[in-house]
Amino acid sequence: MYFKKLFMPCLSILISYSAWSQTPENVTSELVILNVKTGEEKSILKEKRHFEAPNWSRDGKYLLINTRGLIEKIDLTGKNLGQLHPELITSANNDHGISLDGKTLIFSKNDKGLGSRIYTIPIEGGKPELITPLYPSYWHGISPDGKFLAYCAERNGQWDVYIIPSTGGEEIRLTNSDGLDDGPEYSYDGQWIYFNSHRTGRMQVYRMKPNGSGQDQLTFDEYDNWFPHPSPDNRSIVYISYLEDQKGGHPFGKDVKLRLMDMGTKEIRDLTPVFYGGQGTINVHSWSPDGNWIAYVRYYKP
Repeated sequence: MYFKKLFMPCLSILISYSAWSQTPENVTSELVILNVKTGEEKSILKEKRHFEAPNWSRDGKYLLINTRGLIEKIDLTGKNLGQLHPELITSANNDHGISLDGKTLIFSKNDKGLGSRIYTIPIEGGKPELITPLYPSYWHGISPDGKFLAYCAERNGQWDVYIIPSTGGEEIRLTNSDGLDDGPEYSYDGQWIYFNSHRTGRMQVYRMKPNGSGQDQLTFDEYDNWFPHPSPDNRSIVYISYLEDQKGGHPFGKDVKLRLMDMGTKEIRDLTPVFYGGQGTINVHSWSPDGNWIAYVRYYKP
């Protein structure tokens, strides 16, 4: 997400995550897919511009990325298939994704003068529907049956995880802890919502039942761990780890790596070596439908 004010004991930090102001004009971005079983990597697109947050289409044929408020379609050969409904989707940030039935795009948009709010639109086009009148709200997950959206929102100075009916309605708060709770994402079987939290003073990965009960910490290391993405077979999660303490933020341009946790054994292994990334690398769900590949963005210093 782009703008967050984090409220923690004795700490109030305004962190700007605007890709347009935070990243150098001449940064190079590389869209990569990685086979989590074999370690094979394929570079799909490498250009001297800034783009972020890949999603995989439900048919496995293309990826979505956001850049300068617009969403682009990139096929697996790196061909740019054009912008997705540019007349309807503007000012989009890096919190976007596709419902499991492939029919709906959910995106967070920085509405002028308000901050981020969540919209849905048919993937084939149509009228965008505002789902969260309250702001700021940053989307991260959709339930497998498509009935609920999960998101991070600031209400009364506190950042927590919420859910809301995907057609709109009353939001339901699921977390209530000191510090930022962020990145909520449903497992494919609908049994869990994975998220990251700064409640201990260091960002770690957690999961909870869809009603907010049974909140369980999963990582306990000295990394800053963000954005857990559960696999289609529900057996593992991929997440991004900052090597250094980011004090509750997830900035661009830091040393990071991607890691995988086996949910049966809780064993963790590195998927990548350390690279230059962070904000924009893997903010949203980016597993291929067959569960063999993940997509992410790495960056290169000017």
